Amino acid sequence: MPASRTVLLIVAAISFALIGVALYLQHAHDMLPCPLCVIQRYLFLAVGIAALIGAFAGKIKLGAGVALLAALGGLGVVGKHLYVLANPGFSCGIDPMETMLNKIPTATLLPWLFQADGLCENATDGIFGLSIPQWSAVWFVLLTLTLVWVLVRRAR
Repeated sequence: MPASRTVLLIVAAISFALIGVALYLQHAHDMLPCPLCVIQRYLFLAVGIAALIGAFAGKIKLGAGVALLAALGGLGVVGKHLYVLANPGFSCGIDPMETMLNKIPTATLLPWLFQADGLCENATDGIFGLSIPQWSAVWFVLLTLTLVWVLVRRAR
C-alpha cells in the first residue's frame, strides 16, 4: 500500500497533467475552452494545489479534504457540462458567466490558460470514444474516489 503522502503527490501530478492536456488540446488542436471547461481547469488546479500542499506540509487529511471538495465541485460542473451536451440548445455560450470568468484577474493575466472562448455544446470532439467533458468526468470520479480512500484509511 502506498503512503498517503505518495498518493497525494500522484493526485497532484495527475491534476497538473490534465491541465497540460487541456492546454495541448487548446493550443495545438484549436479546441477553445468554454466557461464550464475553464471552471473545470480551476477545479483541477485546486485539487492539485491542495494535494501538493497537504503532502508537503504533512497535513494529509486536510489536504485530501480540501482536494476532495474541489473534486466534488468538479463533478458538479462536469455534470452540468454533460447535461448541456445531452440537451442541444441549452448552451452556456456567450452569457454573463463567460463575461465574468474572462474578467477574473487570473483570466486577464493568463488568458492562454483561463480565457473562455468556446461554446459548451461544441465540446463533442472525442478521444478514444469519449468527449473531453466525459474524460473530465472520468478523472474527477477517479480523483474523488482516491481522495476518499486517503481520508478513510488509517494513518501509517
